[in-house]
Amino acid sequence: MPTPPSLPIRMEHPLSLTKRRRFIDCIATTFSWGATLFVLFFLGSLLWTLLYNGLPGFTFHLFTHSMKAPTQNGGLANAIVGSILQVGFALLLATPTGLLTGIYLAEYGGQSALARTVRFVSDMLLSVPSILVGLFVYLIMVAPLKHFSGFAGSLSLAILAMPIIVRTTENMLRLVPASVREAGIALGIPHWRVTLFICLRAAKSGIITGILLALARIAGETAPLLFTSLGNSKFSLNMEQPMASITLAIYEYAGSAYQDWMQEAWNGALLITAAVLIINIVVRIGTRKGHL
Repeated sequence: MPTPPSLPIRMEHPLSLTKRRRFIDCIATTFSWGATLFVLFFLGSLLWTLLYNGLPGFTFHLFTHSMKAPTQNGGLANAIVGSILQVGFALLLATPTGLLTGIYLAEYGGQSALARTVRFVSDMLLSVPSILVGLFVYLIMVAPLKHFSGFAGSLSLAILAMPIIVRTTENMLRLVPASVREAGIALGIPHWRVTLFICLRAAKSGIITGILLALARIAGETAPLLFTSLGNSKFSLNMEQPMASITLAIYEYAGSAYQDWMQEAWNGALLITAAVLIINIVVRIGTRKGHL
């Protein structure tokens, strides 16, 4: 049988191939810069709006006087203290629980049925609407006791923060090379000490970032607090009673027809944004220099 003629192989010139790759690279770089500038533009617009509307009323009076009736020259002192107490107590609840759960999933759980169930529940809590968490805490804590409280608000915020810390801790520990664990165990160190003193130290930057993400998530929550801590116009340190917060003050004041209340709403929004931004900057600088 006659041999069929072979088809000629088309060879692309190296110069044209280089030009095509450079052209594609230029397009990809342009789109990347465009997307970055797009995000930075809206972030800058948000910060500028907060500064423009919030700075005029940012006075010492804002931090020394509690919320008052319209035109009574009130402040946000009770709301600031209430937010600090509720968010702080929520982190005290969520951080150790989330860390221990993340350590279990990364180091001991593996692919067991219990670990898969915990991951599934954690992922569900990440996406659940915050108002449902507030209703849940209302049913289990507020309704049986027949009164709102700062503790109930902290519990609802802790439930929202916990899955973020769990998943971040697990993922950061899984990024630690197995050779690090093997080296520690080869030296005769128990597994739990390798986890606590080697793996956690290696993953601390990512874990701290996860805690900060949880802090940023719960610091701006309003819906759960409507059903749990309710709010309080008076200064109070008693977390067994209804407690004010900045987010509830913003919710109440932003839609008001009174100019002083609207100004305090802008002040509260700027205060929350500045607090979260400063905490992130300080922690990132600290972890980069090895102080944390």
